[in-house]
Amino acid sequence: MSRLPIVFFGHGSPMVALEQSEVTRQWKAMADRIGKPKAILCISAHWQTRGTAVTAMPQPRTIHDFGAFPQALFDMQYPAPGDPELAARVAELLAPMPVKLDNGWGFDHGTWTVLVHAYPEADVPVIQLGMDLAKTPQQHFDVGRALRPLRDEGVLIMATGNIVHNLPAMDWGNPAATPYPWAQGFNDTMCEAIAKDTPQTVIDYETLGDAARYSVPSSDHFLPLLYFLGARHEGEMAEFAPHFIQHKSLSMTSVLIGAD
Repeated sequence: MSRLPIVFFGHGSPMVALEQSEVTRQWKAMADRIGKPKAILCISAHWQTRGTAVTAMPQPRTIHDFGAFPQALFDMQYPAPGDPELAARVAELLAPMPVKLDNGWGFDHGTWTVLVHAYPEADVPVIQLGMDLAKTPQQHFDVGRALRPLRDEGVLIMATGNIVHNLPAMDWGNPAATPYPWAQGFNDTMCEAIAKDTPQTVIDYETLGDAARYSVPSSDHFLPLLYFLGARHEGEMAEFAPHFIQHKSLSMTSVLIGAD
């Protein structure tokens, strides 16, 4: 089986699950280029754990981990199966690091609000990897590196989060407003490093001063990017689409690496 690409989705608001937009069309176009994988391993911004964990149940639940949104969003389900054998394979690849085989989580909105557009048939097995809160950025990257063999085993490694994610600073009433200079500058610096395949710049993002502090006020949405880049092989090209910042401080940039 040929090596699968890897993908990072800038997932935005949960409301994207109900939308048909240029963003969701581009997500579907990326999935169509990738094709139907044997299974999907997702690293979502919305599952941070104490120790590394991976979902191992045969039928994960759809988690509605958000507040004041329309009932239609709470009614949505993503009934894809899990993959206990893949969960065990992930634990094997990450050994001797302990990995909890979790039966209590499921698909959080970082996963299913993207997959309802990318793979709407929900017929591909999906598991999620929990991000250990105690790990450094370098260690998160190294976990992604250890998972690279999955790409040659028919497994799509996907990550969902945001390069820039500052909700308090957002201009909620104007999605097309010109981004803050710090947001645009940080997004550009990260994307340039991805394009040039210089991941240490991304790993060391905290050294970028105020731009990093404002763009990444908490690490949850940024860390999936490190797993994604860890799974990259040298020389693989990166493509950026969608590629913009909305509401002044929320990057919707998505990245596909290793596609033909």
